Formats: sequence, structure tokens, C-alpha cells
Amino acid sequence: MSQAQQLALARSRQLSAQDFAISAARDMAVAASQLPDPVLKTGIDNLPVSGPDHGNLTNDFMTMRRIGLMQEITHSDKRQLRAERYERVINKSQAEKMQTTLGIVRDTSIAWLDRYYSEKMLALAKEQLNQARLEIQAAELAYRSGRGSQADLLTARSALALMEDRNSDLARRARNASIMLTRWIGETSTDSLGALPVMHQVGLDISALETTLAHHPQISIMNRQVELADTEAKLAEANKKPDWSIEVAYQQRGPAYSNMVSVGVSLPLQWDQKNRQQRELSSRLAMADQARAERDEALRSHIAEVSSLFNEWQSKRSRVSRYDNELLPLATQKVQAILAAYRGGKSSLGDLLTAQRNQTDMHLQALQLQAETASLWAQLRYLTPLNETRITPELNRD
Repeated sequence: MSQAQQLALARSRQLSAQDFAISAARDMAVAASQLPDPVLKTGIDNLPVSGPDHGNLTNDFMTMRRIGLMQEITHSDKRQLRAERYERVINKSQAEKMQTTLGIVRDTSIAWLDRYYSEKMLALAKEQLNQARLEIQAAELAYRSGRGSQADLLTARSALALMEDRNSDLARRARNASIMLTRWIGETSTDSLGALPVMHQVGLDISALETTLAHHPQISIMNRQVELADTEAKLAEANKKPDWSIEVAYQQRGPAYSNMVSVGVSLPLQWDQKNRQQRELSSRLAMADQARAERDEALRSHIAEVSSLFNEWQSKRSRVSRYDNELLPLATQKVQAILAAYRGGKSSLGDLLTAQRNQTDMHLQALQLQAETASLWAQLRYLTPLNETRITPELNRD
């Protein structure tokens, strides 16, 4: 199964997409820390539009051809916070990548286990089907020789039809399981993907779930969202200090007049901070509180959900043990007893077929229960990156 997980991770395009998102945020963090681009300004001032000098650039002493440069000076703490905001975006994207990685590992495991158990169930059904066909041949020979009844023959044929129908349904399930596994690992042969893993432990301390689930990918994402919201609140606080701009211009007049240089400074007037900057800050603080509340509620929900899954997994493990140690041996003993009675003429073929069918049903139920238990194991085992470190370095990257 480990090989299937590695194949699924290697071919995932979602992980590649998140790598691109992280790379984009890193570049934006660098860009956000820089000063804004300077602005080149050019123009003509005081050009006459009437009189004898209209349209002339040099005759009037007030006409000037101007070229200048303006630079906005953004406070360094604002630029640092803008860069920090993108660092928080990077952290959030890395947490999302971890969630995607664990999701791929978990879903691939579930698909692999479903294929494994569906093929075992199909193999069991085929074995019973072959046995039923042999029993029909025996029933036909017994009927023709006068040692068996027509009722036994019809019972055997009816049982065969039911087995063929169930075999068709199990074959459908096996094909679907193979399709779902192919969705994760591609068209790779599923015959060499490793053995069934040991599934006795899930790597969870159920008494310390709050601590363990603090590393759950969704909670990690929400923690990063809280950090991002806090940074945006700090940026809103910094925006209460206005940025200023400086401008230098050179003005050329006609040959008879002196050229000039102008220097100016611009400063926004935050005359209504109460309804603008302060409102923005209040909004950002409320969003940070919202992110914390949603994080706390999600953690409580995960604790309840994981506790329920763990309880269900333990219950199904107990049932699997009961099938293995009690129900399946009893079903086998019953078939053996009825077979001995049938050979001694004390039981009918119908009784034997019913017992054999019940035995197969019991085996199929046991396999279905094992499949459900294995699916729960996968959901719990790959719940957090701390649960599994040997699968692939992807789980511990970034």
C-alpha cells in the first residue's frame, strides 16, 4: 500500500498547483517590501491659447516645459507588514498543501483497501460458484440414477442462479474499486503494490485529542488564517499613519527667461479617521476574532468526530475478532455436520446447499466488516502528519 501512496503523491497535480501558489506568494512578499515605483511627470504649464502668442512655447515668460519625478515614501513598517502578510499566505498555502498530501495518502489507502477486500470477496464467491456447479452435476447424476429427487435438482439450480447474481454484483464492485484506485495511481499494475499493512494501531492518544488535533491539517490552516488576520489588523493600524510623496520638477522657459526647479511634498489629510481608518482597523480586528472563533469551533467538532470514529473502529475490531474466533468456525462445523448427514442419507441436498450458502454469506460479511474496519483505520491513521512519518518525505516538507 505504501507504494500506491507514493505513486499517488508523485502524479498529483494539486500538489504541483499548491507549489506554484507558494512560489507566487514568495515573490509577492519580496515585491510588497519595496517602495512604490517612482512616477515620471511631464507637461507644459501656462501655454497661451489666445492673443498674438497663442500656441507659442517661448514668447510668454510664464510658459514652461516641465519634466519631473515623484516618489511616494511608504513607511518602512507598512512595507514590512505587507511583506509579512504574504509570508502568512505562504504559511497558509503550505498548510493547505499538507492537508492535500494527507488527503491523497488517506484516499489512496482507502481505495487500495477497498480493491483488496473486494477482490477477496469476489474470489470467495467464485470458489463457491464453482462448487455449486459441481453439486448440480452430482444432483443431475443422482436424479437420473433414481437416487435423488427433482426437488433437490431444482434447489441446486436455484442456488446456482443466486450465486451467479451475487458473483456479478461482487465483480461490479471489484471493477469499481479498481477504477477508483486507478484514479489515484494511474494505469499502473495493481498486482505489485505491496502487502496488506498491519492495522492494529492508529497512532492516536484518545485521551489527548485536543493536543493531537492541534496538528490536524484543517486546524493548521485555520491557525494560519488567524495569523494572516492578525497581520492585516496590524497593517490597518499602520495605515493610520499617512504616507507622503516628494516631487522634483525642472521647468524650461523661453531663451529670454530663466529656467526653474520646483520641489514639493504631498501628504494625505486623514481628516475623518473615525469613519475611515478606524473603521478599517475595527473591521480587521473583528475578522481576526472571527477566525479564532471558527478555529476553536472546528477543533471541538474534530474532537467529537475523531472520538466517534475511534469508538466505531474499536467496535468493528471486536466484531471482526468475534467472526474469526466464533461465528466462522461455527458455520464451518455446521456445514461439515450437514455434509456428513447428507452422505449418510439423513439430510437433503437443499439443507446442505443452504448451510454452504450461509457459510459463504458469513465469510462475505466478515470480509465486508474487515473492509469497513480498514477504512476507519486509514481515516484515523492519516489524520495528522504526526501519525505517519515513514510513508514519504512529502508529509514533512515545508
